[in-house]
Amino acid sequence: MTSPAWLSDAVFYQIYPQSFADSDGDGIGDFAGIESRLDHLAWLGVNAVWLNPCFKSPFRDAGYDVADYLTVAPRYGTNDDLAKLVDAAGRRGIRVLLDLVAGHTSDQHPWFTAEAASAADPAEDRYIWAEAAPADLGAGWVPSPGSRPGSYQRNFFDSQPALNFGYARLDPAEPWRLPVDAPGPRANREALFRIMDHWLRLGVSGFRVDMAASLVKDDPEKAETVKLWQELRARLDAEHPEAILLSEWGHPEVSVPGGFHADFFLHFGGPTRGRAMRSLWNNGAGTDDDTWDPIDCFFDAEGKGSPRVFHEAWQAAAAAVGPEHLVLPTSNHDFSRLACGPRTAEQLPAAFAFQLTWPTLPAIYYGDEIGMRYVPGLPDKEGSVLGPRYNRAGSRTPMQWDATPGAGFSTAPPESFYLPPDPAPDRPDVASQRAAEDSLLHQVRRLIELRKSAPELGPLSPVEVIGDTYPFVYVRGDRYLIAVNPRREAAATTVRGWEGAEPVLTSGALLTGTELAVPGFGYGIFSLSRN
Repeated sequence: MTSPAWLSDAVFYQIYPQSFADSDGDGIGDFAGIESRLDHLAWLGVNAVWLNPCFKSPFRDAGYDVADYLTVAPRYGTNDDLAKLVDAAGRRGIRVLLDLVAGHTSDQHPWFTAEAASAADPAEDRYIWAEAAPADLGAGWVPSPGSRPGSYQRNFFDSQPALNFGYARLDPAEPWRLPVDAPGPRANREALFRIMDHWLRLGVSGFRVDMAASLVKDDPEKAETVKLWQELRARLDAEHPEAILLSEWGHPEVSVPGGFHADFFLHFGGPTRGRAMRSLWNNGAGTDDDTWDPIDCFFDAEGKGSPRVFHEAWQAAAAAVGPEHLVLPTSNHDFSRLACGPRTAEQLPAAFAFQLTWPTLPAIYYGDEIGMRYVPGLPDKEGSVLGPRYNRAGSRTPMQWDATPGAGFSTAPPESFYLPPDPAPDRPDVASQRAAEDSLLHQVRRLIELRKSAPELGPLSPVEVIGDTYPFVYVRGDRYLIAVNPRREAAATTVRGWEGAEPVLTSGALLTGTELAVPGFGYGIFSLSRN
């Protein structure tokens, strides 16, 4: 299976729709608001947008509890508004991807609640049911809310019943373990394809699939889950060959051969539970899980971390599936922003210089391009709090478009916003940074422009690491020398064979003969003509 040609040139941008731009003054972002800000994305150089779930939902988990896969949530507009957004984005060369919640629905979905549906009919097996009470089944089971006796299995919150895609391993003592080809699992596979087909015909370019590894239960090697996605991918390739599937899996060695065009480096997932991504960005000051193994991150002012953890994980994944199938995000709706805790604005350019020149597909989380901060201490909002130090709301605050009290996000009073804006008086905003050529926003734009103009900086070009400490130094395509120094203290090294290389984009870095000097929080991209 091959990928559409456009994917290797993609620069993704993730939009949390309720927090991006509000067009109607109700304090919640919407499709028309996103459409009104597409010129910002086009100017920035973004060419693919991923929207968090925008389907009808009771929003107990911010839209990851879907009540109707074929109708958008009224808070965002109508299906026609989404089609209009997709068309407007396409005219600017921007593709739109939707978020597909494949493993569970809301407990308000008609499949679950309607008369003769799962909560009422003991013969209906679209969800996973057992006749016993939760106390007799263990964690993850919820008592039936309807006339059907027994309990259903949840995937995440109690309000998210797990769709039944079958079990990889059967057990006569647990009769709810149905095979993957039972009627309910087959119906769910078909429904997934029909949902994707519906939106692809409207004009979207693909899907980011939520918790893609979670579908088939008790599938330790993920073999049956892989077969399921391979089947769906083959059908998509036949009918929508330009569409793509991105997986929230965190284990590309499995997910990409399993049918996905690309997989994310995540703060969780895979055999190391996201250690590679956390070794870059996680300073423990934002969303943090007490069960994660502690590791000093490389982008740390004190210089405690190392790029080797990420580099080794990237090497293994790139060797297995190719770097053009790996996505490196700045952050996401579940994880701390780059600007978090002690990490200040002056530390961010080096992070973007790395992310936009390393051989992966880059994904920028909305607002990271201006250095929006993770806002601590917010109340629980639509299921944002997962633990004592794990509040996702801090990464979901309103986009900061200008310096007005409402940050240009909405005409509503800020106290009625979906989430309160960053209260800091010096919070960054797009308008101020557009006016300042040395701003982070302009640096990110220049980095994207360089990446798009130089094939050597894309995912298909080789990389050679020649210094894996501070500074981190690597060569792309035998033409570009790149050095990033995320620590406060200056760093220097010797590089041979690059005498005469010219600076292309730099933030303080100097190459003098064979001596490469990079100031604290600096970076440099140098080019040597290879005629």
